[in-house]
Amino acid sequence: MKRDLRLATFLIFLVCVSVVLLTAWQTWTARQNTLSDINTDTLNLTQALNTYTEGTFKQSEVLLLGLTERIEKDGTGPEQLKRLSKLVAQQMDALPQLNNVVLYDAQGDWLFSTSMLISSNSNNADRAFFKHHRDVADRGIYIGPAILSRVTCAWVISVSRRIDHPDGSFAGVIAATISLEHFLKLYRSIHVGQFGAISLTSSEGRLLVRYPFQVEDIGRDLSHAPIFSEYLRNTSSGTVDFASKVDGIHRLYAFKRNDQYPVVTTVAVGQAEAMQAWLSQTKQSVAVVLLLLGLLVALGRRLISHISRRIRAEEKLLATQTALIELNQTLEVLASEDKLTGLANRRHFDQFLDVELKRAKRLASPLSLILIDVDFFKRYNDHYGHLAGDECLRIIGQAIKHCVRRPGDMAARYGGEEIAVVMPNTDEAGACKVAEAILSGIAAEQLAHLSSPLGIVTVSLGVATYVADGSDPDEKALIGRADRALYAAKSQGRNQLSVA
Repeated sequence: MKRDLRLATFLIFLVCVSVVLLTAWQTWTARQNTLSDINTDTLNLTQALNTYTEGTFKQSEVLLLGLTERIEKDGTGPEQLKRLSKLVAQQMDALPQLNNVVLYDAQGDWLFSTSMLISSNSNNADRAFFKHHRDVADRGIYIGPAILSRVTCAWVISVSRRIDHPDGSFAGVIAATISLEHFLKLYRSIHVGQFGAISLTSSEGRLLVRYPFQVEDIGRDLSHAPIFSEYLRNTSSGTVDFASKVDGIHRLYAFKRNDQYPVVTTVAVGQAEAMQAWLSQTKQSVAVVLLLLGLLVALGRRLISHISRRIRAEEKLLATQTALIELNQTLEVLASEDKLTGLANRRHFDQFLDVELKRAKRLASPLSLILIDVDFFKRYNDHYGHLAGDECLRIIGQAIKHCVRRPGDMAARYGGEEIAVVMPNTDEAGACKVAEAILSGIAAEQLAHLSSPLGIVTVSLGVATYVADGSDPDEKALIGRADRALYAAKSQGRNQLSVA
């Protein structure tokens, strides 16, 4: 049963550990799958936004290409500018992202603007896009940093192109500005969570526009961020997670560098927010697992407790059985023992004598019986009292027991002050020797008996021996012979033995 208890405990422990490990593995796998799904979704969104941004710049480039050719061909006279104004107005109706289209001469002064708000402070020679075209003989478009328009007072990104004289010298710049609000309107329609962010930066890491929008973020240098300092050096797109240098929130980033224009689109989602669904599901799973583990442990404890109770019950039963056996043995001794003298009682004497008589017949062996009676015992009780009489019988019983030493012999209290000794496989001579030893042993005790003529306690003994002669042994006959011999000893003066 103890082996069953150890086995049950081990199995319960093994099941609990297995459930915990399986739950941990499933939780980790679900987390990795969730992160993979988030990275895939954000990267797809980044690709889509990059395509949209490319389309926006492409439309502006196509517009500027057409305007440049017309200006370089027709010139910038009043009539030419008037026709140009009508053409640009038609184009801007089809391109809502455009905030303004401006034509500058070689000194940076405004020659034409769709805003129609040319003032005395209409020189933009200090703008980065103008300096670039003035100093670099490049016919391609230039995407400048985000600036605050001096005409519309809106934050814009400039897309510009150089205009040359027929001899190739610098003649001015044609620039189209794209409102940051155009990008923000799109970004706001995309759900990236409370801590998500969408940004457009230059390839060098200079922030152009970011959602959520804050004016102080415009132009922020992000070149030291991991995306620009590490990842864009080796790949044009990918995903990464780190704490933002703008607001310190840990995000999952997806980035894409445009293949045609020097801009990078980035989409980020707050990691904790993005993983909230996984975290909630994990908490529910852990709660269920803990509940199941609790039930398993409770059932296991109940099973172990049941087994333990059975073990204790079996141990208690075994102990009870042992105690019962010992008690039975004790009761058996008590049932066969005289409480006063410590000798066998009359019931045990009868059973023992019957068995030994049959054995004597079967084995053709002698069996002797000695009957012992205390002389003048009634006078002793009358003189000393019954308590003293009981003590006298106890001393006599112990003296007789001391003389009857063979394991097969038995001394028993026959009744009152009479004691019997049964000696199997003992002839008459052997019985007489034991009787004489008893007689001497009791006399040696020197128990005072003032009511006796002898002055001390003495006994009379009758000895009878059964000798196998083919006849059936008779218990009553043997006891009768020993009793007659006892009375003969008494009639002859007591304190002596007589043989039947």
